[in-house]
Amino acid sequence: MEIVEERFRPILVTKGRKTGKAHSVWLRAVKYNGKIYFSRHRPDGDWFQNVMANSQVKIQYNNTEFTGKASLVTDEKLNQKISQLKYPGEKRADEKRVAIEVTLDSVNK
Repeated sequence: MEIVEERFRPILVTKGRKTGKAHSVWLRAVKYNGKIYFSRHRPDGDWFQNVMANSQVKIQYNNTEFTGKASLVTDEKLNQKISQLKYPGEKRADEKRVAIEVTLDSVNK
């Protein structure tokens, strides 16, 4: 099974940077060019800081768990494209955001 939607709301599971425990959060995500993207206004959220400390993540969606490796998006044009895909036709699509890119590596049931 794979994720086919361009925009979807999965659960992102990160490893807590302080506790080491699983940290789960519902987020709006974008699939683009075979990768999954999550973004926010500033890099101060727990899930974002957890990803920066430990790049191994899980994405739970439609009763399937995907594992992958996350990295910070440093390309400003790609960041802008992700915002436009995430918020089509909305004013906030033009706001500056930080994003992570997840490369999926396996599918588990």
